[in-house]
Formats: sequence, C-alpha cells, structure tokens
Amino acid sequence: MKSGRFTKLYKRKESLKTNYGKRLKILKSRKTRLVIRRSLNGLTVQFVNYNPKGDLVLLSVNSKSLKKLGWKFHLGNVPSAYLTGLLCGIKSKDKNIEEAVLDLGAKKTVSGSVLYAALKGVLDAGIKVPHDKKILPSNDAVSGKNVIKLSEHLKKDSNKFNKQFSSYIKNNVNINNIEKDFNETKKKIIGNK
Repeated sequence: MKSGRFTKLYKRKESLKTNYGKRLKILKSRKTRLVIRRSLNGLTVQFVNYNPKGDLVLLSVNSKSLKKLGWKFHLGNVPSAYLTGLLCGIKSKDKNIEEAVLDLGAKKTVSGSVLYAALKGVLDAGIKVPHDKKILPSNDAVSGKNVIKLSEHLKKDSNKFNKQFSSYIKNNVNINNIEKDFNETKKKIIGNK
C-alpha cells in the first residue's frame, strides 16, 4: 500500500514470515518444495506444491512423531531433526516424490544447523535436493556424539549442566544413550518402509 509518506509492506513480509523474492525464485523451478520449519521445541518437514488458491501440502512430518518410535530426547536438536527428515523422506516414496527444492523460509541459517540436519535426513532417504555439501552437519553431530561431548564438558559446572539438561534429569534420561537410541530409532524408521 502506498501513501504520501511511505510504502507499507505486506503483512507477511513485515513480520519476516515470507521473503517474496526468494519464494518467487523457488516457485519458478516448478518443482515440489521441501519446506523445513523450526519451532521452539521441534521441527516440521513438508513436501509442498504450489497452487494459486493456496499451497498444497503433499506430506508433513513433525518431530513429535519420533516419540511413537521410542525417541526420548529433545525434539529440536540435530539428531531428532535428522530422524524427522529421514522419516519424511522415506514416507515421501509412497507419494512418488523423487526430487524437491529446498525452502527454509525467511530466517537466516547457519551451516550444520538443525534445518540442514533435516535436509541430510531427506537426502539419506534418497530424495534429490540441490545443495552444497558444506552446509550439512557432521556425522558426529547427527548421531548425538556432540551432545555427549557437551554434557561431559558442562559436568564441570553443575549449575550449567543442570540448566542445559534439566528435562533429561527430570525425566531420568541418560544423555550417554543418545547415540545408541539414535541408531535404534533410525533402524525403526528404515525398517518401516
């Protein structure tokens, strides 16, 4: 909207929910979009097609679905993001989705982050998504070894340790089991093809 003094931005652009220039470039590819969105305590991975009346969600997987597979750890960390991406990628085979274009929204991203861990899961499921290999997290980060290293480092200061891992302490979850549980959950996802 225009007035004599300034131009008002679209509501979604103003609230940093949509970058219309970036969205237009993605839509011009005419490919299915791999949409990855992070919330405070979780992650959602979707395959979406453009429709003039509103985007059509072909498949959506939330990290909460990992609980059904026995995952006891935080749903917003790198290992759970990878597992969510892997689960979504494997389910997408039933929808005949073979390739997609990555859509991370308007937020700024960091290489090796939770969003790229989900992408790595989708890639490992066999879906083709154009990307730069430098952005993907290491295998140590994906399997949970980095969480174990962090917990061992923070054990020197019990206040920091208790603050960082309070939910694990409260629920009596052993942090050192994250890598073992990661591998077990991954096997369940792959086995549920």
